[in-house]
Amino acid sequence: MLNRVVLTGRLTKDVEVRYTQSGIATASAHIAVARNYKNSSGETESDFINLVLWRKPAENFANFFDKGSLVGVEGRFQSRSYDDQQGNKRYVTEVVVDNFTFLESRADREARQGQQFDQNNNFNQQSNNAPMFGGTEVDINSDDLPF
Repeated sequence: MLNRVVLTGRLTKDVEVRYTQSGIATASAHIAVARNYKNSSGETESDFINLVLWRKPAENFANFFDKGSLVGVEGRFQSRSYDDQQGNKRYVTEVVVDNFTFLESRADREARQGQQFDQNNNFNQQSNNAPMFGGTEVDINSDDLPF
């Protein structure tokens, strides 16, 4: 059996860290993952997925990422249930994260921190001509291309 999940998206709120009674760190986060197609209105929809991390990776994730951070995560799906305070059975499906990676530069992250999400939780990025992933812009003349 295989249960592996790889996701790329933006965190929809700040990471929450808690500690068990025995002192083990656990973090919960929520990631918005854009779908590869547009709906009938021409808008891109997103899936909102719960993430869970444990121990030192949980603390590191909370220290380095916040609302709006572009992250890549790898883990496994987990389903569980619990009884809420009213005695109702609740079901949760989440991704237990094994590995994560930064997908934006520190400069991009710092520039983004003052920006807001719109009402659909889509990240509003001011348009600029800066290249993706924090690289440097290269001025290329079409005569320089070999094709």
